[in-house]
Amino acid sequence: MSNCRPGYRGGVTITIGFDLDMTLIDPRPGMVAAMDALGAEAGLTLDGEHFAANLGPPLEDVLRGFGVPEERVPGLVARFREIYPEIVVPRTVALPGAAAALRAVGEAGRGTLVVTGKYGPNAALHLRALGLEVGMLVGELWSAEKARALIEHGALAYVGDHVGDVRGALAAGVVAVGVTTGPCTRAELSDAGAEVVLDSLEEFPGWLTANADRLAGVP
Repeated sequence: MSNCRPGYRGGVTITIGFDLDMTLIDPRPGMVAAMDALGAEAGLTLDGEHFAANLGPPLEDVLRGFGVPEERVPGLVARFREIYPEIVVPRTVALPGAAAALRAVGEAGRGTLVVTGKYGPNAALHLRALGLEVGMLVGELWSAEKARALIEHGALAYVGDHVGDVRGALAAGVVAVGVTTGPCTRAELSDAGAEVVLDSLEEFPGWLTANADRLAGVP
């Protein structure tokens, strides 16, 4: 997904990466409804509230954690993705500071990258519905796997709400910025290796301004 050109400075692409769920957007009401609907349709006990309160891990792992037989997991993942646009997207809101954080990156002459564990086409629907413009979107990567996209697209920092996001940043050798808008506490994010932990993205533009020269100097 490409809505804007990456920023350049001195011939080097300057990119800041963001997680999606509970970093840029809050999809929890829809996630509860979708998981509960999936369970009712499949005749399984699936806890939507627990799922929505612990967003981050791949859906396959979540279903296995609910005791879903392995042979049913692929079909349920596919069905969840089918019902997702109608149930989850309309119930989702942008988190405070999300749009301003993305604008701040653009205004600083940098590009934006979203790396998420979510199915890419559904992630794109969220960004479009909420008017959140990003330079690039990469889906279906979780935890340290996110490093692949961060390295490929030249990210210098990655912002996320989960310790898995911190692991992805560290695996890519980029600055890990935590936000406490998701399931992980400040202490958990710091202990995982986040260089800084923000209360929300409302604090991000100030952090970016304070660290602009250092980020620009990263090879």
